[in-house]
Order: sequence, then C-alpha cells, then structure tokens
Amino acid sequence: MATGSNVHTYFEGRWHKGDIPVMRAADHAMWLGSSVFDGARYFEGVAPDLLAHCRRVNASAEALMITPTVSAEEMVAIVWEGLSAYPKSAAVYIRPMYWALEGGHLGVLPKQGATGFAIALEEIPMAPPETATTLCRTRFRRPVLEDAVVNAKAGCLYPNNARMLAEARDKGFGNALVADALGNVAETATANVFMVRDGEIFTPIPNGTFLAGITRARHIANLRADGLRVHETVLSFEDFHAADEVFLTGNMMKVTPVTGFEDTSYQIGPVTRRARALYWDWALSQRA
Repeated sequence: MATGSNVHTYFEGRWHKGDIPVMRAADHAMWLGSSVFDGARYFEGVAPDLLAHCRRVNASAEALMITPTVSAEEMVAIVWEGLSAYPKSAAVYIRPMYWALEGGHLGVLPKQGATGFAIALEEIPMAPPETATTLCRTRFRRPVLEDAVVNAKAGCLYPNNARMLAEARDKGFGNALVADALGNVAETATANVFMVRDGEIFTPIPNGTFLAGITRARHIANLRADGLRVHETVLSFEDFHAADEVFLTGNMMKVTPVTGFEDTSYQIGPVTRRARALYWDWALSQRA
C-alpha cells in the first residue's frame, strides 16, 4: 500500500495510473534484497535538486552491483512527464527505483544487465513549518561499509532504521538520534541532523556510515551563503544536550524542528526558521 495518494507509476516505458505491480516472486530483489531507490520532491511547481537525486539512484545501483539502465537526464525528463498529471498546487513524492531481476554467480551476485526500473509518484503533503519531533537514543547503530552497503540508498538498510523508530516510539519519542560504530552521533533514523549553539551550526561530519544527504548539502550551502558558520565535525550526545536548537533535514520534509532530546527541551529557534526560509527561497528561485 502506498504511503500517499493519487499514485502514478512509470514502468516498462510508459506511465500508468495507480500503484501497479512491478516485481515478480522470483526476482532477485524479492528474495535477496537487491533494490535501491531515491526520493525527490515536487511542490509549488518546482522539483529541487531532481537531477542530483536521479544521479544518486544510479550511483546507488552501482554500489549494489545493479546495472543502471536510465541516464539521470532521461530520468528527469520522465519524471516531468509524469508530473504533468498533477496540479501545480500538489506536493508529490518522487521515487525512482532499481532492482535486480536475476542472480549471477552462485545466484547471490546480481546478474549484470538484468535490471528492473520504475518511478513512483504519489501525493504526500509537506508538513507545516512548526511540525516538530522529539528524539531519544537507541541501542541500534549505523553500520560501516565493511558490514553493509552504506554508500547506497538501499532498501536492505531500512529494517535497521525501522528497529530504531520502533524503539523510539515505544519510549514515547518521535525519532531516534543514532550513533556510529564509535559512539559518535551520525544522524537520526530517517534524516540528517543539525544542532545550533551560540548562533553557530554543527552537523556530524560524513564518515562513511550514513548518507550525507542532498538536502543536507543544500542547507549547508544556503546557510553559509547567508553568513552563518556551519561546522561539519565529530559530535557527541552530550553536545546535543548542550545545544540551543536542533533540526532535521531530509528530502521528505526539508526541515523538521526538534523540541526535545530525551530530558532536554528546545525552542523552535531563529536558525531553524532561517534554514527553512532560505531553502524555500532557493527552491522557488529554480522556477523556469
């Protein structure tokens, strides 16, 4: 079942209305988890960083040893064709996906060139600006490259994220602040994380255990261009308890304020609001 509504699916060279079946029981991805995806957003007539998201899904496929079959530029054109079915007022989640169809060596290695491809579009509203969440710690950690394909946006990584979210929910929180293998803060279960202290912004430095997101990079560029100091550095859980503001960034909602980390409370502060305003100003400036 789709997360959103009004679904359109691109599969086998054309757009279909609805959430149509695209995978077979014997597909390699069905039983061995060889699938990748990416997510972009359409809202107010723009699709910010769409090309970057399409490039990343191809890079993710290669990391999982799946052969990409559609260039990023072709993918962008297909997405815009599909978006023509939606009004400009719609907020649409854009999800290009690859999966392996057949096994190669010993049945486990994906067979080169045997690739499934689809794009799903579904209406999912953007959250109102003041929609906030809370965080707690989790016993689960982000894996390293030697253990998992952390250099891809791969479906097989998400059961670990789901365990983090289930633990957070059971504790009464909205999301989990997650450590890397060394015990330093990496990200949350669903998004990259920023904290603010004394007017300066800090975010975990990419260390190969989490995807440093496209939206994260856009926020860093926007904030620095606005004259704010942004530091990519090693951060501890104690740093977050000492923060003045905390916010999450990701493709789905762009900016999510955080109002609490376990027993520490935060206000939705000026830097969080500025980050959101800068992103929207930049995004809407991309209109043709």
